Amino acid sequence: MENKNRLKILLVANTGWYLYNFRLPLARFLRLQGIEVVLVSPWDAYVERLQAEGFRWIQLRLSRRSVNPLVELLTIAHLTYIYFREKPSAVHHFTIKCVLYGTIGAKLSGTRAVVDAVTGLGYIFISTEWKARILQPIIRFLYRQILTARRVRVVFQNMDDLQAFADRKLIVPDRTVLIRSSGVDLKRFSPRPSHPDTPPAPVVLFAARLLVDKGLIEYVEAARILKTKGVRATFQIAGVPDPGNPSSISETTLERWRREGAVDLLGYAEKVENLIALSTVVVLPSYREGVPRILLEAAAMGKPLVATDVPGCREVVIPGKNGFLVPVKNARLLANAIEVLLKDPDLCKAMGDAGREKVLREFDDQDVVRRTAKVYEVIGVMLSSDMAATEQ
Repeated sequence: MENKNRLKILLVANTGWYLYNFRLPLARFLRLQGIEVVLVSPWDAYVERLQAEGFRWIQLRLSRRSVNPLVELLTIAHLTYIYFREKPSAVHHFTIKCVLYGTIGAKLSGTRAVVDAVTGLGYIFISTEWKARILQPIIRFLYRQILTARRVRVVFQNMDDLQAFADRKLIVPDRTVLIRSSGVDLKRFSPRPSHPDTPPAPVVLFAARLLVDKGLIEYVEAARILKTKGVRATFQIAGVPDPGNPSSISETTLERWRREGAVDLLGYAEKVENLIALSTVVVLPSYREGVPRILLEAAAMGKPLVATDVPGCREVVIPGKNGFLVPVKNARLLANAIEVLLKDPDLCKAMGDAGREKVLREFDDQDVVRRTAKVYEVIGVMLSSDMAATEQ
């Protein structure tokens, strides 16, 4: 017979991929605390992995690219129905649409405890395209109405985003929490000894979704610049396009890069740690981030970093200490920073060691989930007193 008093938390995101790759440690931790964890997302290939972990999953009807008002209202209605049926103790939303529509659904269904994670500003606020500019004031209005509600606690991943929302009065400061990143698995991502398969030439790695906003155009141009200069290195790109994101790189562009040969397109990497282990430098010239997981993973494995001087990347990279920060959309300075590291193995080693120390100190995923769980307690979802326990 079902225990009516058992706590239940719904984790809601726009993809199963996001829940699996970024929030699985949180789901495991909550389950260890005796909480029923239900995962809510549209279907994708990662749903079966979530179910294989033993979690119940509910399909969400959500179109990431849609701006059709009727479609969006149907999504809100679907979330309201899910919350009304499930009667959760709390709901935790990730990604913009889930934050906006899920919080409305929580209010309509009478769900009393809501955590909204702002994991980055996303395409709407980064892009300068006309569609994004039209939507920005609408999204700001919705954020102001939704994130200032008394039942809501808002979690940010970096201080830049938090301050941007505070300056626009989109949040209530005393109902806001800073938890930097979703953390990194320090056992999975740890330095490895030299391997006989280590490539003869240095390897520069870009590993992320294939989006313009990730700085992929600038990365490819930097590879061209360095190859023209005669720099001996392999420039890898690991990842696939994201059709649900308007910033996704087109197949036409990818095919042109394949023919050109300046970069190696590896496609989807099931175990990105194996690619990081064989790399010399890891690069992410993004336009803006929450806190980029690939930089944390690479730093945890003792690799030097080159990233852009933007929110999110600044949380991970200390210039001159564990990597370099370069101006956004500047392929030439990006190439210069990569070249400095490729020519100085001792500097790479020193920066890699410093990066590992920083991640150990600040970004352990188990620390992140414990801090997140304490947010639930603040809004009245009391967990086990043994908050130090973690799932092995």
